[in-house]
Amino acid sequence: MADVVLKSVGKIYPGDVEAVADVNLSIADGEFVVLVGPSGCGKSTTLRMIAGLEDVTSGDISIAGRDVTNVEPKDRDIAMVFQSYALYPHMSVRENMEFGLKLRKLSSDVIEETVIKSAKLLDIEPLLDRKPKALSGGQRQRVALGRAIVRDPAVFLFDEPLSNLDAKMRVQMRTEISKLHHSLSATMIYVTHDQVEAMTMGTRIVVMHEGKVHQADTPLDIYNHPVNKFVAGFIGSPAMNFISGKLVQDNGLKLVTENEQFSLPAGFKPAEQYIGSEVCLGIRPEHITVCNDGDISQQVQVVEPLGSETLLYFTVAGDMFVVKTDGEITPEVNQEVKFSFDPARIHLFDVNSGEAL
Repeated sequence: MADVVLKSVGKIYPGDVEAVADVNLSIADGEFVVLVGPSGCGKSTTLRMIAGLEDVTSGDISIAGRDVTNVEPKDRDIAMVFQSYALYPHMSVRENMEFGLKLRKLSSDVIEETVIKSAKLLDIEPLLDRKPKALSGGQRQRVALGRAIVRDPAVFLFDEPLSNLDAKMRVQMRTEISKLHHSLSATMIYVTHDQVEAMTMGTRIVVMHEGKVHQADTPLDIYNHPVNKFVAGFIGSPAMNFISGKLVQDNGLKLVTENEQFSLPAGFKPAEQYIGSEVCLGIRPEHITVCNDGDISQQVQVVEPLGSETLLYFTVAGDMFVVKTDGEITPEVNQEVKFSFDPARIHLFDVNSGEAL
């Protein structure tokens, strides 16, 4: 396997459209890194540049210490798994998996052994003689994985491979790919717009927006310590709530907006320099407690019971505000509900730059 290093990598399309800007990233041997961000953020373009499917406008890419910036895809020792599976419809599963090995002119015995070993690993041995049209979406994606595995590449690249699957199959395939990473100890780079996939699969997450890397860290560090408002709002489901206003001391700490003021918990101790300043306060729905002695009282507008939990929707300072609470708490619509913020989980962001304070 191998490490992957991107140094000041950029991509500009005709018309001066900058898709990727100055990406610097080091991926260790055996690491599972997920590139995540909204559509158009540059994550797939970055992956395709690593694969050699897109030319690099600026910067350098190396795999296993070798500069591959201008190397053809077939010579980069990578295997790519696509969203569309990219299987040959006229070939059986076995023939699809054998195809790349035959091009390398390996012996028939080695090819057979390699295909069977990979098929057993992915539990697709009974499917080897079927054509792709006779397979479910999940089975096709397993075959696509198998075709990548038999090549024994230095790096596996995944371009939104689960997007075409239903919700239940996506969960199952997430588990399969994670198990595959552990069993192969392979370097894997995975692109998705689904932050749940990113949080559950990656040993490290790279959050991208508008062609730039905003934060690269472990899932928990990104969740607990987002570097800016964009990362905070993108990672986490439901998304983090934001309220902009001035922090003031008036019989306790309060956040004062244009038309409302909100009491903040006594345990919240922001740096003295932010008292009297305009800030953007962020709090995740799961870090809010519904209680009779809550600091804030609001009228609930929508109630979504989900079994083990309930989502409550309010309008706070003119914006939608979500509280995630216990499934047994199901207030009526228009009922006044009191809640408090966990003081250790409150985030502050600069109102202009969005950077964490």
